[in-house]
Amino acid sequence: MSEIRLGLVVTEFNREITYAMEELAVQHAKDLGAKVVERVLVPGSFEVPLAVRKLLERDDIDAVVTLGAIIKGDTDHDQAIAQQAFRKIQDLMIEYGKPVALGISGPGMTRMEALERVHYAKRAVEAAVKMVRRLRELEGE
Repeated sequence: MSEIRLGLVVTEFNREITYAMEELAVQHAKDLGAKVVERVLVPGSFEVPLAVRKLLERDDIDAVVTLGAIIKGDTDHDQAIAQQAFRKIQDLMIEYGKPVALGISGPGMTRMEALERVHYAKRAVEAAVKMVRRLRELEGE
C-alpha cells in the first residue's frame, strides 16, 4: 500500500489550543506511517469547509483532518457555527469520496475543557488513516 497523504485544516481561533493539536496530529501521522503534505490555517471553524474543499480537489491528498476548538461564549453562536461547519464537512466528504476527519472539539466547552481535549487530534488522524486504508481495501488496492 502506498503512503497515506494527509492535508490538515487548522483554525487560528484559540490558536494556543489548535497549535498543540496541530503538532500532535503531525507527529501521530508519522507514527502511523502517514505524511502531512499540506497544512492550511483558517481564521475559525466557519471557514474550515472551504479549505477542506480545496484540499479534497488535489490529487496528492488522500484525506483531510480538521482541527479546531469551538468554545462556549455568552450566546449560542458556538452551536450554530459547529452545526453548519460539521454538516458541510460531512457533505464534502461524500461529494469527493475522500475521508475528512473531524478533529474540531466543541461546541459547548470551556477553555479548560478544550485544553483537556487536545488529544482529539490523534483520534482524528487515526480516523483519516483508517478510512483511507479501508477504502483502498474496498477498491482492491
